[in-house]
Amino acid sequence: MFRTRGTSHRLALDAIDLDLPRGQVHGLLGPNGAGKTTLCRIACTVLTPSGGTVEVLGHDVVSDADEVRRRVGIVFGGDRGLYGRLSARENLQFWCAMHGVPRRATAARIDELLERLGLASRATDLVETFSRGMKQRLHLARGLVADPPLLLLDEPTIGMDPVSALEFRTLVAELRAEGRTVLLTTHDMAEAQALCDTVTFIDDGRIVGSGTPGSLRALQAEGGVRVRIHGLGTEAHSTLVSHLPDDIVGEHDPATGCTDLVVDTRAAPAVVAEALRLGHVEVTTGPPTLQDVYLRLLGHRDGTDRGMAV
Repeated sequence: MFRTRGTSHRLALDAIDLDLPRGQVHGLLGPNGAGKTTLCRIACTVLTPSGGTVEVLGHDVVSDADEVRRRVGIVFGGDRGLYGRLSARENLQFWCAMHGVPRRATAARIDELLERLGLASRATDLVETFSRGMKQRLHLARGLVADPPLLLLDEPTIGMDPVSALEFRTLVAELRAEGRTVLLTTHDMAEAQALCDTVTFIDDGRIVGSGTPGSLRALQAEGGVRVRIHGLGTEAHSTLVSHLPDDIVGEHDPATGCTDLVVDTRAAPAVVAEALRLGHVEVTTGPPTLQDVYLRLLGHRDGTDRGMAV
């Protein structure tokens, strides 16, 4: 719980009960302001909870904070935690010192991380000259300096180009294969579906759904189907929506003219017929995706775009 000056108390996390299996990637998904980053900051001891208990690998984040910090690596999106006027090597030297890595082991550890993350050739370059993808790889190196068993990745691929994001996801998959536990927050449902063994959806500080991506998609598929309608302009999309039941959720992308809907199986023929009536004959159907699960649980409840990737 926290207070903004001049306002009443706000409950940031409400009775969150989350158990992360070791050696898996767990996705924490939800709209902006849902509580994802707050939970990560509590788990890494940056924030102190006003109530409840959080344990990391058997250590309480309040009473045993030093032990927690030794076991957790943190990777935030953006430029936080990096020093642009220092080189990549100098940044890692600083963080090795902060994490208590022995001096005799520091040089070898830094060389290993720079090589693994494809930054060895830029080791002496100033970080301010790095691309976004290179900075995120350096963030990951920073999070790994103490060889932690748990990594907290808070929207690590935000702002990356597709190639850099794919390379970063490959690195995360390799870390999971090594037996590390990863807590990943992301707005990218395709990323979560590709990387995560389990996911939890949260909104307004509460858990609204949890399970494996496959089980959640299967649950969504019971009685439901995904319908994609191609070539709809904004006006045609509005006309289509006006003829649909209120409980149908979906998204329209004006750039591509595609409308994605999640509808009851029994209602699908009527939706397709309405699309055909509007003169749009390219209609495809298929099983729901993780993004469809998000839309069903959280999307369009207040009629606004809450920050999810299309």
